[in-house]
Amino acid sequence: MNINKTINGSNLTLAPEGRLDTITAPELEAVLKESLTDVKELIFDFESLEYISSAGLRVLLSAQKIMNKQGAMRILNVNDVIMEIFEVTGFSDILTIE
Repeated sequence: MNINKTINGSNLTLAPEGRLDTITAPELEAVLKESLTDVKELIFDFESLEYISSAGLRVLLSAQKIMNKQGAMRILNVNDVIMEIFEVTGFSDILTIE
């Protein structure tokens, strides 16, 4: 999986490509761990994300908990497959999805 990372002041945008699953979730987790210091807004751009598994959901939940303390988190450009996963799991009620 490729993760495009853009920093604009205290805003961080991460745009993962491909599948966010058991194999690739640790990659995203590592990027978050090294990047979230002093971030006030975390944006995930899911335009190129095809699928998310429970491992990916766990990483998003962890990021949301951190951002609740230091700012805000939004998820953009969610496709129908991923939106359905968010709705079935209740994540659509927890996350800010635009």
